[in-house]
Amino acid sequence: MSPFLLTRTLPEDATDAALRADVLHGLSRTPKTLPPKWFYDARGSALFEEITTLPEYYPTRAEREILVTRAAEIAEITGARTLIELGSGSSEKTRHLIDAMATLDTYVPVDVSESALTGAANALLAQRPSLSVHALIADFTRGLALPGTPGPRLVAFLGGTIGNLLPTERAAFLASVRGLLSPGDMLLLGTDLVKDESVLVSAYDDGAGVTAAFNKNVLTVMNRELEADFDPAAFQHVAVWDREHEWIEMRLRARADQTVKIPTLGLAVDFTAGEELRTEISAKFREDGVRSELAAAELKLSHWWTDERGRFALSLSTAA
Repeated sequence: MSPFLLTRTLPEDATDAALRADVLHGLSRTPKTLPPKWFYDARGSALFEEITTLPEYYPTRAEREILVTRAAEIAEITGARTLIELGSGSSEKTRHLIDAMATLDTYVPVDVSESALTGAANALLAQRPSLSVHALIADFTRGLALPGTPGPRLVAFLGGTIGNLLPTERAAFLASVRGLLSPGDMLLLGTDLVKDESVLVSAYDDGAGVTAAFNKNVLTVMNRELEADFDPAAFQHVAVWDREHEWIEMRLRARADQTVKIPTLGLAVDFTAGEELRTEISAKFREDGVRSELAAAELKLSHWWTDERGRFALSLSTAA
């Protein structure tokens, strides 16, 4: 059998249909919102990679520190023969874990990008040719059917990406993950932690303006894919800390009254000066809160690791 299999579970036109639905819904309501997944075309992905190298943006470095120092321990505890990674992207951080997993037979990366999956698989197999890689082109937030793989299995959801989901969405997501787990399977979850407001805001509003360009890229995506006429210069990048919900919000603030036309959707969207379009939430967590959310999904938190400075956490949980 080939060491690399690629299975598409998303229809070819699923991404276009989802963009249309999200823009129509999000820009027709008050306040206006868009989900953050539309940042990530090729340019957006490149900008985010640049963000992860900025001095203000600590989450990637902090999570990598935990993976480097705890990978052997995670591998020993789980004894996993299959690693399933949701939103795998380049699989760069996961390689620290894969390298430590002597019992690993199969890696199942899940992502919406075929090119990201293929590139990551080729790089990984060049280093570990005995590994079987079964990549899934899928949207894990809309339910997921996994291929038959040997157990025990470890599901990894890293990067703090769970913070981009609203609380009700997180509950539904964790319940869906629980539905994938058999006895002995585990979930490795990355969560960014609550900390000083100035540190958090700086991480999402860097001095070089890279995050601002990343935020505005969603306008470029809509211009290209939906023939919209957004002027990115007519919007200001804003990052604010919501103390009540303990999350960062990224927004685009209209600099003046304007009307944006999106002819593909037959839509004209009015913005008043100062009106904001929310493009992302990034929730920050506390250990007790993570434990409670996992427990609500019938997942029992068994291990909790942070980086040396306590900025980010990886938790390991099992089916309750």
